Amino acid sequence: MSQTQQIKNTKKDDSNMRIESITTLGELKKSGYKSKSIKDELRHNLRELIKAGKSAFEGVHGFENTVIPELERAILSRHNINFLGLRGQAKTRLARKMTALLDEYIPFIEGSEINDDPFHPISRFAKDMVASRGDETPILWLHRNDRFFEKLATPDVTVADLIGDVDPIKAANLKLSYADDRVIHFGMIPRANRCIFVINELPDLQARIQVALFNILQEGDIQIRGFKLRMPLDLQFVFTANPEDYTNRGNIVTPLKDRIGSQILTHYPDTIAIARTITAQEAKLDSTQNESIYVPSLAKDLLEQISFEARESEYIDNKSGVSARMSITAFENLLSTSERRVLRSGGQKTTVRLSDFMGIIPSITGKVELVYEGEQEGAAQVAQHLIGDAVRTFFPGYFPKIEKLEKSNEKTAFTDTIEWFFTENGFELPDDCSDEEYQRILDVIVPLQLLVKKYQPDLPKEEVYFMKEFVLWGLVEYNKLSKDRFSEGYQFKDIYGSYISKL
Repeated sequence: MSQTQQIKNTKKDDSNMRIESITTLGELKKSGYKSKSIKDELRHNLRELIKAGKSAFEGVHGFENTVIPELERAILSRHNINFLGLRGQAKTRLARKMTALLDEYIPFIEGSEINDDPFHPISRFAKDMVASRGDETPILWLHRNDRFFEKLATPDVTVADLIGDVDPIKAANLKLSYADDRVIHFGMIPRANRCIFVINELPDLQARIQVALFNILQEGDIQIRGFKLRMPLDLQFVFTANPEDYTNRGNIVTPLKDRIGSQILTHYPDTIAIARTITAQEAKLDSTQNESIYVPSLAKDLLEQISFEARESEYIDNKSGVSARMSITAFENLLSTSERRVLRSGGQKTTVRLSDFMGIIPSITGKVELVYEGEQEGAAQVAQHLIGDAVRTFFPGYFPKIEKLEKSNEKTAFTDTIEWFFTENGFELPDDCSDEEYQRILDVIVPLQLLVKKYQPDLPKEEVYFMKEFVLWGLVEYNKLSKDRFSEGYQFKDIYGSYISKL
């Protein structure tokens, strides 16, 4: 339990021991409060959580046995931290979660620009205040949610932005000489004293700006326009970096890397189950979508598999990564596609269809970085390839495997279904048809119905038609049927008939 929590939990009649009533340095001394550095604060509270069998990083999935243990060791070691990983790997989220390890409140001297500790003031203002007012020095309390500072490293960031500069307006207003350190305007880092300070995409920070961080990380003093101020800032630095940035846009200079205590590698979800959990947690859906749209389990798995396929695709630069945000936005688009369809048809409820996956293409094209072959293929075509690859990957898990080479006279589980298309010359499946029409179209294919019933007998009734469509898409991926896109939907045909008609 933190010190401030202990103070808050004391009896209500002991006003000197409650945060709400402690407003001066003298009262703070009487309360028995002892200040700690932020790294000791994080370490102490993490120790208590570990002892209690709790985690400070709930809601971050897939890192339980990899990243989080390394992060906890770094905090226990009082290290500044660098999260190294591709985009969309929860690096910034982990940094934000660290605020839960801070004390709920800490005291600081009222009026201080840099959250001066009443027991260990470091700024000229705070030192003068304590010297002149002693135990009557006024104090305020800073909540842990206000102790998180974040800066995105961009090439235009300056030393003045991060550390500070001489303020001529302040000098003029206070009638001070430029030799007086009171003319200094503090930058973001000093103002984040006793806080967690995050610099995202560190390699994008110019090398000369990175050099300015050396002393802050190691010795704690800062230099501004010739002023050498011995200000032992109390900070927990967290940096994030993409490994590809080391060669593409910049690098982390070696002396700075040497001053960062722990470098922790992040990664993408290892399994579909973890990826599904992340998407379900992060997708922004309203109650209407949740109540009116049923999403088959296979649809959720296919959606996540698309990201896994993208990370291995020959069309996509896997060094740049495929963010977990792709699955999240794709899921939102998938439900919106179904929602739009049911609204247009005048229905109340519907089930996601495999053909609805065409609605997620805009979520894919904007989230992947294509290599030369991908650019030649086209972003939308690459997205369709990924959807098809996901279907192909899952198909053998639900139905018999389709061999590349099959004897011409040998009957397989899919022969009757394929022959139906040869006899009936295929069918069209419009995007916006009603659920009744959609089911009627698929029910016409009697061999398909028998196939699904044989190999997936325990399928929930809400998922039967999705599985039927899944079979058709799978047969297309294994070159047993053809699938053509037209303006209003899909057309499925026997593969040979489709070839002849094109001729």
